[in-house]
Amino acid sequence: MNLLPESDQTDKRPTKIALQEILKVFITLLERSLALAMAHQGTLFRTGWAYILVLAALNFALGSALTPSSGFTTVSYMTEPVAEADQGGLRLLALLANGLIGFSIAIAYVRRILIDARDFPLLLSRRALNVIVNQIVLSLIGLIALIPLAILSALLTMITGGLGFLLLLTAPFISLMVVQKFSVILPATAVDDPMTWKDSWRATRGLGWPMAFSALVMSLLAGSLVGLWYLLLAGMGALTTGDPVLEQIRSTLFPMGSTLLIVWVFASLHATFYGLIRERFAARLGLTPETYEKADTSHEAARQKADRALAAVRKMTKK
Repeated sequence: MNLLPESDQTDKRPTKIALQEILKVFITLLERSLALAMAHQGTLFRTGWAYILVLAALNFALGSALTPSSGFTTVSYMTEPVAEADQGGLRLLALLANGLIGFSIAIAYVRRILIDARDFPLLLSRRALNVIVNQIVLSLIGLIALIPLAILSALLTMITGGLGFLLLLTAPFISLMVVQKFSVILPATAVDDPMTWKDSWRATRGLGWPMAFSALVMSLLAGSLVGLWYLLLAGMGALTTGDPVLEQIRSTLFPMGSTLLIVWVFASLHATFYGLIRERFAARLGLTPETYEKADTSHEAARQKADRALAAVRKMTKK
């Protein structure tokens, strides 16, 4: 069953059928993303364990430097009220450092899932820099996309009122759709696929709205998981009040765990996006699962024949 309809085919169908196709693709993306995430929880730790240790050491050191003199009033140094300007700058630096390490974990995770890469546990490469730069460009694309939408909604508000206000409410989601159509560049860069921005836009033809809905749902999921993580640590803190070592550990665990949860959710989502567009390309070339099965069968038969021939040669050599 083709779950990835081309836009020119969809345009010829009634609106109801088009919406049904969008819903079908959205459900497919969401189901596959969640299934991928649940199946690879261990992969996240196996591929990123070295970065996780660095993440723990970083947050413990920063938490020790930012510990309030009267003790923590919240779960972590990242959630404490900012008392001085220097604290705000150091906390911003901590946020950036967590993000950079998070990207490294995401790259290792995606590479293991998509191409079964066995990279060195702690690796600094141009690949990571390229992924970070692409993420910055994606963020700028999202912000730039909001500008004309905001102007248009302001003009419509002056003329029609309600229609302009409706556009203003939907503008962030439209911007999210644009960003997601370009977002396949991230997993492509992680696996050294020379995909361009134009390729990403074209490859996701007909997938923009389902991708945007999926990203929205997964964002809500990530936010909920981080919230639950905060509540869990807060509950643990209520049982260990007054112990400075345990407070530092709890302070470290919140940003570290939040980073891992966000990486796990969004890396799984974008790996799914990348996998589905590659499935589309394979379908256009006529490479169905049956094709791969036949190729595997032929390869196995050839291998067995070669093994038999080699065994016969060995027997003749012994004689």
